[in-house]
Amino acid sequence: MAEVLVLVDHVDGEVKKVTTELLTAARRIGEPAAVWVGDGAESGKAKLAEYGAEKVYSAPAELNDYVVAPKAELLAKLAGEKSAAAVLVSATPENKEIAARTAVKLGSGVLTDVVDLTADLLAEHSIFGGATVTHSRVRSGVPVVAVRPNSVPAEPASGAAELEEAAVELSETATGAKVAERVVQEKGARPELTEAAVVVSGGRGVGSDDFSVVEALADSLGAAVGASRAAVDSGWYPNQFQVGQTGKTVSPNLYIALGISGAIQHRAGMQTSKNIVAVNKDPEAPIFELADFGVVGDLHTVAPQLTEEVEKRK
Repeated sequence: MAEVLVLVDHVDGEVKKVTTELLTAARRIGEPAAVWVGDGAESGKAKLAEYGAEKVYSAPAELNDYVVAPKAELLAKLAGEKSAAAVLVSATPENKEIAARTAVKLGSGVLTDVVDLTADLLAEHSIFGGATVTHSRVRSGVPVVAVRPNSVPAEPASGAAELEEAAVELSETATGAKVAERVVQEKGARPELTEAAVVVSGGRGVGSDDFSVVEALADSLGAAVGASRAAVDSGWYPNQFQVGQTGKTVSPNLYIALGISGAIQHRAGMQTSKNIVAVNKDPEAPIFELADFGVVGDLHTVAPQLTEEVEKRK
């Protein structure tokens, strides 16, 4: 069975959820082989094994001293040496550039923002805010596929995760742009938005930059906080928390939309959530068409009552 290379997303040795989704998709095609760049492969391989990785290729942290080109050279080298069936990466801005560069080096094609992938490498794309579904396939060479986070449900499956060193001689071109400085983004106590099991989002109905009613409910549930484009564009909440077509895609077990009308732009980023609860004063709001449970009412009245009830039941 041919290997399917999966570029691992990790932070401080902790494997991100999207990588477990990629490994699940890779098992449909062939034998998953994780590609780990940087330190921490030894501590992270248990998680990779839990989701079916048979091998873990560990590349030196030196590759992270440069921008994206070294990772593309590494993936292209491994794909050639191992006769890989495909290369999978998460569809982040950085990884989509890596995917494109890798495909050029392999003389193949690249598919981006993929939401599903079959065993014969037919890719599904959700476009125009989820209104249209298209399918595509790479016609020649090793397909390089960037899969959108929270698209493929992660399913555990035992793997050996045999660790193997992966060396690559970087070209002069690859080392032309070096990272001069890294700034660590401050993290709060809440879970990361795209990885959270519960998300509470606020929209135009919040009415101001005081998101405390949204944050209080989120904290009572141990949830991440999100925001609609309207709230972000109004300057009420930072743009890294935007959920939607031009923001982040989430697929939690529970998504609570407070004061969000449910425009197609927002729905594209959360419509795959397992359970959706909507609170809106407008009974005709489009969000109710998507919601599993809906409350017609003022979020400033409903949300505090819900927070109070959650706290009572802890």
